Amino acid sequence: MDLFHTKSGLSLGFTKSSIADDPISLQMDTTFRFSASPVPLQLFEEKDDGHRENRIESDEEIRIWGQSMCVKRQRDPKPLPNPCKRFAPDPGLDQRRAAVRSWGNQRLQEADPELSEIMSMEKQRQFLGIELIASENFVCRAVMEALGSHLTNKYSEGMPGARYYTGNHFIDQIESLCQDRALAAFNLDSDKWGVNVQPYSCTSANFALYTALLLPGDRMMGLDSPSGGHMSHGWYMPSGKKVSAASIFFESFPYKVNPQTGFIDYNKLEEKALDYRPKILICGGSSYPREWDYARFRQIADRCGAVLMCDMAHISGLVAAKECASPFDYCDIVTSTTHKSLRGPRGGIIFYKRGAKSRKQGMCLSNGDCTDQLDFEEKINFAVHASLQGGPHNNHIAALAIALKQVTTPEYKAYMQQVKKNAQALASALLKRKCKLVTGGTDNHLLLWDLTTLGLTGKCYEEVCEMCHITLNKTTIFGDNGAISPGGVRIGTPAMTSRGCLESDFETIADFLCTAAEITSCVQRDHGKLQKEFLKGLHNNKDVIDLRIRVEAFAAQFAMPGYDS
Repeated sequence: MDLFHTKSGLSLGFTKSSIADDPISLQMDTTFRFSASPVPLQLFEEKDDGHRENRIESDEEIRIWGQSMCVKRQRDPKPLPNPCKRFAPDPGLDQRRAAVRSWGNQRLQEADPELSEIMSMEKQRQFLGIELIASENFVCRAVMEALGSHLTNKYSEGMPGARYYTGNHFIDQIESLCQDRALAAFNLDSDKWGVNVQPYSCTSANFALYTALLLPGDRMMGLDSPSGGHMSHGWYMPSGKKVSAASIFFESFPYKVNPQTGFIDYNKLEEKALDYRPKILICGGSSYPREWDYARFRQIADRCGAVLMCDMAHISGLVAAKECASPFDYCDIVTSTTHKSLRGPRGGIIFYKRGAKSRKQGMCLSNGDCTDQLDFEEKINFAVHASLQGGPHNNHIAALAIALKQVTTPEYKAYMQQVKKNAQALASALLKRKCKLVTGGTDNHLLLWDLTTLGLTGKCYEEVCEMCHITLNKTTIFGDNGAISPGGVRIGTPAMTSRGCLESDFETIADFLCTAAEITSCVQRDHGKLQKEFLKGLHNNKDVIDLRIRVEAFAAQFAMPGYDS
């Protein structure tokens, strides 16, 4: 190839086209000496019209293998920016900080007026209404303050002393305090019982228990939902549809109440359990107004080799106040919600036995070895976290600790005694008015009103009550022929007792309930039971409006717990 010298020495420059046309030229085995400092090789783009995009400072030109190449010395580089300028004070720094603080410290009414207005209307609804849903209650101011506190800011995956994140020293103290108070509230020895206070709800607690002790497809046995059981105990629709995760991942077979009396048929329960051989036998429910025979459940569980579990979600407050039988004397595991009769925040809790096995198990749990020691604690804690949940709600745990402290006071025991008195007063008032109650009465905080004798449906009656500012819930009732009938309502007394209602007040409430039944009967007669037509009959109904005025005037007499007025 031809080589050319320039004034500054030997210089080679290639265009991209020449490299592409003849890559062999890049493999030259020739040594060059330069008379001056070398000039770096540069590639220049060529435009379609043949003119170079970058102009050169010299007209000198060389050619290698017929390719035209230009010599160009690199221009002096641009001066570098002063790095110190990056650290110069930002004149808008204070403004940006102030902007963050402005939305971070706004009150709800200022930050979100739309939501604030809706919340105010809900507060007014609660104040002017009669709350009879058995699973609802009103918490105290201290519980609400803890729920709305800075504790919601902290992430605390794990158990006290074994967290995934740092900075949990005080959170550990709060959770440990809550655990101690939970055991104290039910008079439990910490050497014999442990507790997990992290579940987000009782349904979560129940599923954590199943996850801990069962394998998919293992068997459990609980009260049938139409008999007063809870769906989280494993329940199928009459069509066979699986409703809860418990019925989806595990096999369940329900026991039932006697359709004539409404009481649990323990003889049939034992017969079914011995045939079915569940690994977990569940007592407790959501709509059962009578006491539970825990001793009989223990005998059945031992005969079929099952772990005995109690879901005391509805009656936990009565248990703590010793106003009903305690499941802790017989059960291996006890779960509960924390917001019903306990008057705490919304959540769940799991109690489990510790130590040596006190009773011979008929079979070993599939998830562990057969030993003389109970192994519930490690399995249940791991099922809660990390199998099913992430970080616990620290604000909830603190609020629960407050509620559990109150549970041990004489005032709380007096409150639970009044809850039972009010339930019995309401039952007596309804029975005097020829209303039919399932089992004929109640032993706890709730009662079941069978509306089928009045020709009413629970759904229609529920709608009338709500329009009159009375809240209760429809429920299925076993009819005399054993068929499921959605013809009942469940009524509870804890919430209105929390507002200060006594026996005489519940006699007034019974009058309201019977008046609502009369309205329902009239509207059904004139418009039918179909929902769409029935609701038309309630629109601008004078009887509904009159009853609503009476209900609101009655409810306004009683203060809302946690508020000044």
